[in-house]
Amino acid sequence: MSEALLLAKTEESLLELGLKKAASILPASLEWAAGKQATYVEFLSRLLEAETEERFNRYLHTRLSLAHFPYHKTLADFDFTFQPSIDERQIRELAQLSFVEERNNVILLGPPGVGKTHLAVALGMEALQNRMSVYFVTMQRLVADLRKAHQEGRLEKRLKVYIQPKLLICDEVGYLPLDALDAANFFRLVSERYEQGAMIITSNTSFTNWGAMFGDQVLASALLDRLLHHATTVNIRGNSYRMKAFVNCNISTATLTARTPERVSQ
Repeated sequence: MSEALLLAKTEESLLELGLKKAASILPASLEWAAGKQATYVEFLSRLLEAETEERFNRYLHTRLSLAHFPYHKTLADFDFTFQPSIDERQIRELAQLSFVEERNNVILLGPPGVGKTHLAVALGMEALQNRMSVYFVTMQRLVADLRKAHQEGRLEKRLKVYIQPKLLICDEVGYLPLDALDAANFFRLVSERYEQGAMIITSNTSFTNWGAMFGDQVLASALLDRLLHHATTVNIRGNSYRMKAFVNCNISTATLTARTPERVSQ
């Protein structure tokens, strides 16, 4: 059998086995192996590493889509110098994801715009990189979804969407007060995940005001008891990133205006 025919047959076999990436780089890998005088094991390792990387990239792309992140930001994108109240070492430690493995929670508290959602997404991205299932949802969308499911008699089935992921991120808790049904549904979700799956909660409302937010002090106390039993709370104080961008934009505009000469009337 000629070398060209053998190469074609090998590519076909790789494709039949589902090793598409290995098949696509086979000719180039053969050239590399010949030039480097690589061993058979080195050649095979090169093919398998490329295939593994390709499969992981496909997995990550799918998981990112299923996670429903509002954007894809990492800790490398976060400006810790702008928020000195945040202990960067603590966040880096959380990024090691032991809290997910131990089914604990992380609560990010602070006023709007200080980076709570960014940090939550960044930790979620780290979890995905480590092949952990993640789901992101805002509180408003969550309670609306569960209310609709309750009304249609499929609450049990819909709850599984939020119970199954290893990490559930619930963003913007406390921005809107909840009625009795929404509060009860959220309490049910937290109870189902208690010691079964990790959660990241972001909120602009201090724990002392959760009774008013849920319209029931007893329910709020029971909810916080479950959330905080195994939890790390990060209090963020500082200025808003969005206001920083707005101020910088205004300064730039004012500077440009000052440097632009007035038009001379004809």
